[in-house]
Amino acid sequence: MNNLPKVKIGIVAVSRDCFPESLSVNRRQALIKAYTDKYDATDIYECPICIVESEIHMVQALEDIKKAGCNALCVYLGNFGPEISETLLAKHFEGPKMFCAAAEETQNDLCGGRGDAYCGMLNASYNLKLRNVGAYIPEYPVGDAEDCAKMINEFVPIARALVGLSKLKIISFGPRPLNFLACNAPIKQLYNLGVEIEENSELDLFEAFNKHAGDARIPEVVKDMEAELGAGNKKPEVLSKLAQYELTLLDWIDAHKGYREYVAIAGKCWPAFQTQFGFVPCYVNSRLTGRGIPVSCEVDIYGCLSEFIGTAVSDDIVTLLDINNSVPKDMYKESIEGKFDYKHTDTFMGFHCGNTCSKKLAFHEMKYQMIMARALPIEVTNGTLEGDIMPGDITFFRLQSTADAKIRAYVAEGEVLPVATRSFGGIGVFAIKEMGRFYRHVLIEKNYPHHGAVTFGHHGKALYEVFKYIGVPIEDINYNQPASLPYPTENPFK
Repeated sequence: MNNLPKVKIGIVAVSRDCFPESLSVNRRQALIKAYTDKYDATDIYECPICIVESEIHMVQALEDIKKAGCNALCVYLGNFGPEISETLLAKHFEGPKMFCAAAEETQNDLCGGRGDAYCGMLNASYNLKLRNVGAYIPEYPVGDAEDCAKMINEFVPIARALVGLSKLKIISFGPRPLNFLACNAPIKQLYNLGVEIEENSELDLFEAFNKHAGDARIPEVVKDMEAELGAGNKKPEVLSKLAQYELTLLDWIDAHKGYREYVAIAGKCWPAFQTQFGFVPCYVNSRLTGRGIPVSCEVDIYGCLSEFIGTAVSDDIVTLLDINNSVPKDMYKESIEGKFDYKHTDTFMGFHCGNTCSKKLAFHEMKYQMIMARALPIEVTNGTLEGDIMPGDITFFRLQSTADAKIRAYVAEGEVLPVATRSFGGIGVFAIKEMGRFYRHVLIEKNYPHHGAVTFGHHGKALYEVFKYIGVPIEDINYNQPASLPYPTENPFK
């Protein structure tokens, strides 16, 4: 991924001055060793200047971690901790922060060696609230060196998403297609999240595309496309136009990124795109997304925002799919029932025309867009990448602004089943526990659009924490609740 920040977490140990400073020093050293023994040592930086006991120490530590290039912070309570200084450190650090605390080590040293950080975490959390400072606090934030190292490692993808959002620009090309209000949403929440947006006309994009005609780099890009497609290169005649379009987008990013470091694109693909450009952009979208530059379809701004968050959390390729169609009963009975632990209503098909990266498809072919070709000449609908999505664990999720500019999100973990779809596009048979209830009482009830972002793996825990951190109300972070936990709108008499 070449469109994501590298996280560097400054580990700052703190100590209350009536407790032995050596507790914090020794426990910090043990924590650093536990982390570097098991995880990537470049993720963290040990602040050596001091153990923070006072406001002066806080300033010194803050200057040190800034100088070291840290873009995230871990405040480590080696003992009870100085509640004012440690929360001021978090307040004045510009970037994501977390708190964790040291557990007691042995029953044989509970006098001079007792640190009381279990108690100190309560005071730290109270002071954070007093100062309106947000911080990530793990589910159980007190542990030994190995436990706290694991907590910090789990913070890495969360911090990567948060740092990325703070330096993200979304570039859109509109207007949104006619009869496509589903992905319409106010952009005010983007600014609340610290995300910049540049909205452009489809005509601006068309002009830039035409200026790239005959670009000397096109043959090289075509060659790279041919290598990726291999035997699936069924539409070689369109590759030069697709290469021209890819170069147009990449050059636009370079010219329009401005002061932001990371970019995502909300692109246009119909109804005039095909007839004017002479192709559909799905394959190019898949290639950029495969490099860590998410490109959503149909000018779905919050879709590409969700994709970027998923890319950051998973450090992997994502995709954007329609929650599209039901699984036929005969397919369920033949290929799923008795083989996988899912009810029929737990299953559905996720689909889009051809924007999923080839690395996430079980097989792939360059084809034409069947739905568009029902009303247009086939030759202007070439450019989709079709194939069944690779089986395995997934997380379906979305961050969305409502029509009245409130922010909400959902997260649901599941899997793509190894079941042949017998259909077209980039498509897979998905299974999520209690999907039928989730579909009715979250997706429909709360007016989510049909597009959902997909990470390839279970990343619900990190996504949930990202959404909490950026201020999505807890009651508006939805998930697929088990049957034993009814939704507020669920009829109890069913």
